[in-house]
Amino acid sequence: MPQNKEPGPSVKDDELYEKLRDEGNSKEKSARIANAAARDGRSAVGRRGGSSEAYEEWTVEDLHERAAELDIEGRSDMNKDDLIAALREHG
Repeated sequence: MPQNKEPGPSVKDDELYEKLRDEGNSKEKSARIANAAARDGRSAVGRRGGSSEAYEEWTVEDLHERAAELDIEGRSDMNKDDLIAALREHG
């Protein structure tokens, strides 16, 4: 059964939403950013940005989840250092 790629009526900037999803962001994060951009303007959202702890502060489980979101091959056999390196190489 083909999946519907449409984000739904709650997403206000479909183009940005799709770009963020293609980059590997979750549906929730993509929708949140796209709606903020539609409300405040893309440049305002870009300046505001966000922050995240360094990968070294993440748990191995969180690193595995992020690697899965990005479809990084071989992630199930990676230790924490390997996961961090793979995530940084991915961009």
